[in-house]
Amino acid sequence: MGESLIPSLIERQNVIKGGIDLLLKGTAAIVTGASRGIGKAVALTLAEHGASLVINGTNAELLNDLALQIEELGQKCVIHIGDAARPETAAQAAEAAMEHFGRIDILVNNAGINMRSSTLEMKIEDWQTVLDVNLNGTLFFCKAVLPYMMEQKYGKIVNMSSTTAKSAHRNAAPSYGASKAGVNYLTRHLALEMAPNNIFVNAVCPGPIETDMSRQWSEEYRREVTARIPLQKLGTPKHVADAVLFLASSMSDFVTGETINVNGGTYMN
Repeated sequence: MGESLIPSLIERQNVIKGGIDLLLKGTAAIVTGASRGIGKAVALTLAEHGASLVINGTNAELLNDLALQIEELGQKCVIHIGDAARPETAAQAAEAAMEHFGRIDILVNNAGINMRSSTLEMKIEDWQTVLDVNLNGTLFFCKAVLPYMMEQKYGKIVNMSSTTAKSAHRNAAPSYGASKAGVNYLTRHLALEMAPNNIFVNAVCPGPIETDMSRQWSEEYRREVTARIPLQKLGTPKHVADAVLFLASSMSDFVTGETINVNGGTYMN
């Protein structure tokens, strides 16, 4: 076991900079839904570890602020404004990465929306909108980057799912859970299909996370959610970003088709 670890340790020591192990040095990544919350944390974490980035979203002001932070970390960053639910957005983002960096090593499909309602109250157009962003958008970006990754014979795709994909509860929107369950299947299918090309496809399933959305919860609902978590606290975007980092780096080179739960042990309750 010791002999197998020595080369990787030496390799990692050679790229340490400022005390941070640059696991992604020389790579290029696309992160969708990057303007805030989990997407922003993911983009910054990848940049901290040496990745150049194309950051996608719809809020130009927030993306500009994020790009400045990424550049302050010493990494290159390209802003791409566009709706992840449109196939042309995915194609343009992939083209931007190739134009500026000449490669696409990592795709993080983080763009997502939630429209809470009961099944009977839900409008069909709202159901479709959620699936368009969460599931179709994930597919569009995968289809856009896969030809480049196949040519490279390497790639890491990380899809953002949710604990809601695996368990139902009264406050979850049916459209959101269904879309994320679809993401989980798409992840496994692509992992199987792309394995011969040395392309790894995995998903992260966050539980309740401190974001702009969760900060709008009532105190009563926050207590109810927290009570279901064995660790008795909400997670942070950085907790999720660190799981993405693992799946985006060489540390996960024998992991594909998996969903990693980042939920404080919620499934044990």
